[in-house]
Amino acid sequence: MNALISVSDKTGIVDFARALNALGVKLISTGGTAKLLADEGLPVTEVAELTGFPEMLDGRVKTLHPMVHGGLLARRDVPAHMAALKDHGIATIDLLVVNLYPFEATVAKPGCTLEDAIENIDIGGPAMVRSAAKNWKDVGVLTDASQYPGVLAELKAGGKLSDKTRFALSVAAFNRISNYDAAISDYLSSLRDDGTRAAFPAQANGRFVKLQDLRYGENPHQQAAYYRDLFPAPGALVTGVQLQGKELSYNNIADADAAWECVKSFDGPACVIVKHANPCGVAVGANAGEAYDKAFKTDPTSAFGGIIAFNRPLDGAAAQAVSKQFVEVLIATDFTPQALEVFKSKVNVRLMKIALPAAGATPWDKGQNLMDIKRVGSGLLMQTADNHELASSDLKVVTKMQPTPQQLQDLLFAWKVAKYVKSNAIVFCKDGMTMGVGAGQMSRLDSARIASIKAQHANLSLKDTAVASDAFFPFRDGLDVVVDAGASCVIQPGGSMRDNEVIAAADERGVVMVFSGVRHFRH
Repeated sequence: MNALISVSDKTGIVDFARALNALGVKLISTGGTAKLLADEGLPVTEVAELTGFPEMLDGRVKTLHPMVHGGLLARRDVPAHMAALKDHGIATIDLLVVNLYPFEATVAKPGCTLEDAIENIDIGGPAMVRSAAKNWKDVGVLTDASQYPGVLAELKAGGKLSDKTRFALSVAAFNRISNYDAAISDYLSSLRDDGTRAAFPAQANGRFVKLQDLRYGENPHQQAAYYRDLFPAPGALVTGVQLQGKELSYNNIADADAAWECVKSFDGPACVIVKHANPCGVAVGANAGEAYDKAFKTDPTSAFGGIIAFNRPLDGAAAQAVSKQFVEVLIATDFTPQALEVFKSKVNVRLMKIALPAAGATPWDKGQNLMDIKRVGSGLLMQTADNHELASSDLKVVTKMQPTPQQLQDLLFAWKVAKYVKSNAIVFCKDGMTMGVGAGQMSRLDSARIASIKAQHANLSLKDTAVASDAFFPFRDGLDVVVDAGASCVIQPGGSMRDNEVIAAADERGVVMVFSGVRHFRH
């Protein structure tokens, strides 16, 4: 058996090559890889010796030769192929080990130039990988160090790789080439004439890995599957581990994402309850249990069969409280043994453990999407994700009355919740707790009225509450509705032609109004 090894990332390659050599596999290699193996005392034949042609053009041409591709592409079950190899003195290559120039890592570096990027576009590597992957029935192709242990184990056990393994390696190889080419296309088609990069490339090449097939989609007559980004952000929903319960459904995943994205935006212990993609209860507290109690009080009716997320470990006491209601999915950063015991008998409850992302400089470091994508008829809408974080220093007080420290705290809390509520969004809050949520209405007035009605049904007083509106009040009538309900302070983006009219109404009604300067539509 002959193995050709040519790797950019040399992680684990010496041990792998040493194990192949011990199995009697002849080693062929290129440039730096060949030198590394030889320095480790391994017998290795350089590709230049195999082809009879030296590497040239600064290494751009070394494996693009019939002695290499003939050995990879020849079908062992076709006599004419084998005769051609014999006539030209070409040996078969049975195992190919290649990983590619680090193009993705190169273009991710600040200050990467076009020249740097171009020099890190691999040509010979992908060509060999494609040849080997096409001829999978006769050649095993490895494109990642994680594949080394499994291949070695199979070779040691039976002396060869099974058809199943070779085909799986081939699929992985073509996927790697596809992702590599897509990364090159994304980069090059995003370049402007001045060398800077546009946020949106001329051709967008989405790359997603399937996690699982789902029983069905939003409705039973629809088929569905669950995918993750090729490189998921730390702390994203897809990084979670399901500890117990039935398989997650399409709607479970969508709602779980809404709950997790909202709850992880809070610093202190928080609980978010989501129903049909909207938060129906959000609260912060001294611990998980207190946060849950407050969140549940917002709308106990809607909380039935909802998704509950915590940004802290769930302890036994909080688990006992949650277990009293019907919950579809329960998310936390961890579960104590006592919490797991509480739900042990509730086998259908889906428990998800997700680690919070570490604080970082970029949205990706914080576990946030960089882009949002929405499907439309035969097309896509792409936008940068809404990762804006409002600070108290960003607020502009536009009324005669100034907010108290408590009002300011409630306003910021309400604004954070409103960001995750479908438009038109109106959110009443007080003391770190949602008191009424109006979501997804065609009229902002109706959202305000619904939020008030929900508070009444939950026996919650809206007196002296803070209200967040995800977009400006176009007329004073919306302000009057929330003030009539009991609001004493309001946060909204501002920017309406009638801002002065609305501000005058707030002064007339004796309430505080602050402008955020940012809108949070969520469709």
